[in-house]
Amino acid sequence: MLVISRKKGESLLIGDDVEITIVKIESGSVKIAISAPKEIGILRSELYKEVTDENKRAMIFDVSALDKLKK
Repeated sequence: MLVISRKKGESLLIGDDVEITIVKIESGSVKIAISAPKEIGILRSELYKEVTDENKRAMIFDVSALDKLKK
């Protein structure tokens, strides 16, 4: 993991197409602006993990439900 210090108004580049700019720093919170091509998906990691976990839970199947449908 790379850790970089930035001040308000400063930015960093990821590859040639993604730029992250620090917009606001206030009471333990940082607002960032991300400039990236539309084809690059940008997701909050906690949301991504939540969706992934929910999808895994949805794949667990109770076989007895099929037996009930057969009747």
